[in-house]
Amino acid sequence: MTQLQDFSAELLDGSPQSLDAYDGKVVLVVNTASQCGFTPQYKELEQLWETYRDQGLVVLGFPCNQFGGQEPGTSEEIGSFCERNYGVTFPIFAKVDVNGDDAHPLFAWLRSQAKGALGSSRIKWNFTKFLVGRDGAVIDRFGSTTKPAKLAAPIEKALAG
Repeated sequence: MTQLQDFSAELLDGSPQSLDAYDGKVVLVVNTASQCGFTPQYKELEQLWETYRDQGLVVLGFPCNQFGGQEPGTSEEIGSFCERNYGVTFPIFAKVDVNGDDAHPLFAWLRSQAKGALGSSRIKWNFTKFLVGRDGAVIDRFGSTTKPAKLAAPIEKALAG
């Protein structure tokens, strides 16, 4: 059975990162963008990371430019934006596609494991969130409009479970 730890992705600095580094952690995977109406969610995502990381939560940001061209920057620009504007310290990866033929394999898998509104697997917009348990299996999917602060209870349940 496929699980989160079976994937790898490139960090913003271009170095490869195997997701098995997060084995045994609760992971929140988010497709992000710097020029989106939901971009302020970076602040709440950072707060979740700071609150729960010592208990085993990891937040992983994956910039994506597939929705309204809202992530046009280079890796360097994305990194400095996130740090400067929102104090982001959780891992941010290189830009990926989350839908279509060129979708990163991680997102193809996440979409297959947790459907969105009306049973669609397609990611509708930036800041879709996938909660993955310590066992590497997807627990749930949350849409763009779900504020990260609303994920505290599901995260706490996953950390306890």
